[in-house]
Amino acid sequence: MIGIAAGFAALLFRKGIESLQAFIYGTDDVNLLASFAATLAWYWVLLIPIAGGLTVGLLLHFFTDDGRVRGIAEVIEGAALKDGRVQRRRGLVSTLASFITLSTGGSTGREGPVVHLAAVISTYVSNAIRADGITGRDLLGCAVAAAVSASFNAPIAGALFALEVILRHFAVHAFAPIVIASVAGTVINRLEFGGLTEFVLPEPNELVFYVELPAFLLLGLLCGVVATLQMKAIFWADDFANGVQRRTGLPRWLRPAGAGVLLGILAIWFPHIIGVGYETTTLALMGGVVFHEAVVFVVLKVVAVAITMGGRMGGGVFSPSLMVGALTGLAFGIVATGIFPETSGSVTLYALAGMGAVSAAVLGAPISTTLIVFELTGDWQTGIAVMTSVSLSTALSSKLVDRSFFLTQLERRGVHLAAGPQAYLLAVFRVASVMRAPDHPRAASEEQCRDMIAQGVMLQADATLEEAMPMFEAGNYAFIPVVKSAGEGPPELWGALFQVDALKAFNRALAATAAEEHS
Repeated sequence: MIGIAAGFAALLFRKGIESLQAFIYGTDDVNLLASFAATLAWYWVLLIPIAGGLTVGLLLHFFTDDGRVRGIAEVIEGAALKDGRVQRRRGLVSTLASFITLSTGGSTGREGPVVHLAAVISTYVSNAIRADGITGRDLLGCAVAAAVSASFNAPIAGALFALEVILRHFAVHAFAPIVIASVAGTVINRLEFGGLTEFVLPEPNELVFYVELPAFLLLGLLCGVVATLQMKAIFWADDFANGVQRRTGLPRWLRPAGAGVLLGILAIWFPHIIGVGYETTTLALMGGVVFHEAVVFVVLKVVAVAITMGGRMGGGVFSPSLMVGALTGLAFGIVATGIFPETSGSVTLYALAGMGAVSAAVLGAPISTTLIVFELTGDWQTGIAVMTSVSLSTALSSKLVDRSFFLTQLERRGVHLAAGPQAYLLAVFRVASVMRAPDHPRAASEEQCRDMIAQGVMLQADATLEEAMPMFEAGNYAFIPVVKSAGEGPPELWGALFQVDALKAFNRALAATAAEEHS
């Protein structure tokens, strides 16, 4: 049922964007939106993203507390730290904001908001049936798998994406329901679009000589660098926009509109940056872009995505990564086949491998991304080349960022999921839930607690074990007083957190996580 609901949500989201894009830009075929936008009057190309950004800014200002769009990073956080739940109201608002952004020229993808919308659906169900953490995470995985499958007609990749990226484990108990939901999402896609792949290649690709494989190793390294630059550009743009807001006092609701101005200016001369970029990606996969155009389009797309995300307009990073990767691979392939024409296959094979390599590095998901590239194109004959490039790109980029774009996003907010459960589980436990109250049979001495408080050794009741454990290690304390601030007066003693209790709680959580991941 969750698979069907998430599948229809993804389908309606996609069809809605296409309908609104067609209405706003006045085109009959949104798959050729970039070409059509080039024929529009320049002021329309400029004004549309500005209007979209202003609408998004007002929406986020009035209906969220921080003016930020939620996406896949929050879904990963919900799976790890919140029993498979995400914020429902903010999630729905974020989906609407991304819907407007993608319909009005924002240079991002639709998979991020679709995944979060699916997570909102599973959250409603988990809350309704009072699901425990394991069940909540499984249902979340089902929703995400169905949404990805319905978006891209990719049942295998949808299931593995949920396991590899969202749940971050491959437990057997989760596999069957997630696969069933993924199949349900795929059926919904095929009822609407048939069995068509997302991209249609001109002819099957194949490696002419296996001596060509070293070129794909080099392509993988190049794509790892490009993917890292794309991710860091987004983070730099976000930091820069934050600094501008602080220095100028710019209202947060104007931030997306400012991004819309920059996008509109770029789109006047380079309409290829508009939307998810499937038209340009298809051209690259068919070898229809020359070398200098491919290089310029890569730079411009990275800049446009950074502006959109840094301006907090919403959307995802997967589809832009496909475009950037395909263009990077094509440019590399033009050079490689030009130098060694007698031992080279088609330049489009390099575009296909580059598409997988950049997107895999950004998502931090080499397995599901490799499969989704095959399912998007229907080309299963070039697996060696794609896998070679994907492996090198993810290996390199994971050393330059915190594993992936999403985990780096969370790391920047102080959520340490990249290091594994031994790092992030400490943040799950509030000190107040583990401490011993003053009336506990083995409570800490009140006099000792008062002395420690006077020395400044204490923990707030709403602190987490992540803050407490370094204090135990640094001071070699058996316990630390837990207090609650009482306005102007001295802090009120609530109890004491014993190191042995904190370690027991942490150990139980680690054991439960290991049991879930290996069940």
